[in-house]
Amino acid sequence: MYTKKVIQLFKHPHNVGKIKNPDGLGKAGNPVCGDIMWIYIKIGKNKKGEETIKDIRFSTFGCAAAIATSSMVTDLAKGKTISEAKKITRKDVADELGGLPPVKFHCSNLAVDALHKAIQNYEKKKHK
Repeated sequence: MYTKKVIQLFKHPHNVGKIKNPDGLGKAGNPVCGDIMWIYIKIGKNKKGEETIKDIRFSTFGCAAAIATSSMVTDLAKGKTISEAKKITRKDVADELGGLPPVKFHCSNLAVDALHKAIQNYEKKKHK
């Protein structure tokens, strides 16, 4: 049912935890399945002066796919510029995991939604 990569990231997820005073925080959930996740981001600048995701962490309550997709989103976004991170899609996450069962594909939506909400939260704070 799950790929080796999904099982690996479920058992040993990357970037787990919270960031104190994050620059951005995003939350996404699905009341039908009960999955809920939070993505925390810290922003820095690269050598070109572009804003990048310097650190990213997650907290997820949910199934193996929810935890694996959260972990994968953090891996994909870490070190990326804000504009690159905004382009990460649910298909990108599922592809990097070697696929997800159709009934679990919504989990990759939640992880990407939480990332995008964290970026929006950061941009909103920045423009105040």
